[in-house]
Amino acid sequence: MTDIIKPISMSHTYISDIAAHAGEDVELRGWLYNLRSSGKLKFILLRDGTGIIQCVLSKKEVSDAVWEAAETLTRETSLILRGKVNKDERAPGGFELWLNDLQIVGVAEDYPITPKEHGDAFLLDHRHLWIRSRRQHAILRVRHHLIRAIRDFFDERGFTLIDAPIFTPAASEGTSTLFETDYFGEKAYLSQSGQLYMEPGCAAFGKVYCFGPTFRAEKSKTRKHLTEFWMVEPEVAFMDLEGLIDLSEDFTCFIVQEALDRCQVELATLERDLAPLEKIHKPFPRLQYNEAVKLLKNKEFNITYGDDFGAPHEEAIVQDYDCPVVVHRFPAAIKAFYMKADPQDHSLSLSMDMLAPEGYGEIIGGSQREDDLATLEAKIREHNLPPGAFDWYLDMRRYGTFPHSGFGLGLERTIAWICGIRHIRETIPFPRLKHRLKP
Repeated sequence: MTDIIKPISMSHTYISDIAAHAGEDVELRGWLYNLRSSGKLKFILLRDGTGIIQCVLSKKEVSDAVWEAAETLTRETSLILRGKVNKDERAPGGFELWLNDLQIVGVAEDYPITPKEHGDAFLLDHRHLWIRSRRQHAILRVRHHLIRAIRDFFDERGFTLIDAPIFTPAASEGTSTLFETDYFGEKAYLSQSGQLYMEPGCAAFGKVYCFGPTFRAEKSKTRKHLTEFWMVEPEVAFMDLEGLIDLSEDFTCFIVQEALDRCQVELATLERDLAPLEKIHKPFPRLQYNEAVKLLKNKEFNITYGDDFGAPHEEAIVQDYDCPVVVHRFPAAIKAFYMKADPQDHSLSLSMDMLAPEGYGEIIGGSQREDDLATLEAKIREHNLPPGAFDWYLDMRRYGTFPHSGFGLGLERTIAWICGIRHIRETIPFPRLKHRLKP
């Protein structure tokens, strides 16, 4: 085999660019995705991360050493292939590579993920290999495009990216879901949200957002929960709840349309029915919390005013709608301490949740923030939170307080909805679940 090994050249072509090289000799680098033989022909499917192409190897066109090397190929062996690009509508992608040379770079051992069915635990144990598969590759490409769309939306509208810390001194979403760690002898926690830091950010820049990992020590094992997930959290000075709902609608419509425009190949690979996504246009239906409770009671749910919504409730609320549904003005008692009370009814909060259609649940949660110092201090005491941990946060109300609002969108739930996949664990490269810390 050593006589076919040649120096690796500096220049090569990516499969995604192959159409620009029809009729030319090119070099491709990648991994063996599949191989079939028919007499003196071998059909090699090569993947390089940008696409998959069929490469045809004819025994009469290559040396004996190259043909013999091809006889030894195993799935996921890394290869350098050289040949002429041939346009052929029958081929996957419309092009083939007719080979004149083949170079083995790294021989793959027996690849553990085979075309047969594997259990969830096995696939998650081999997640580092599973992401090479066509379906997982498509999902993570959609993730890539959605991250870019999210940044484009806010950047094009004058928002400033402000990075929030991962280590925090206090809770933002409730103390029961905190990951605690030692910070040089002090207690610290992994961030549940960057929101508390975006509030002073918007006092400095007007319109800000953060985008990064957040952590919840939830013991849930549902298909909609991860212990580590990504959120984008905008915060806007002088914006009320109505303005926030408008912003969330514009944002959702934008990223859905970007997915439809940029991810056609990936969504086709996932066999996603695009019709539901094509119906996403504003304005979205809006229900006050009490209206949503009434709707659920009419659907014969056993729910009492003041109860929070679970997954079955959320699915039932959106059941009769094509678009996401915005539920607003939840009871203050079931919402976070920093949410402003409705001036028309102090038992309600100026809060909102956006529920995705097709049963995917809450993708956005937000509120207008409490901007009165004395009221916020009282709420911190009522929630039994350590006042000393929030001195810096209260400074916003001491030095030029102002109305402001913000929301958080969970990236992975949004990907699951747009891709039409059942479990959130497939939407992040390396999921962290209650009983999963590796790979």
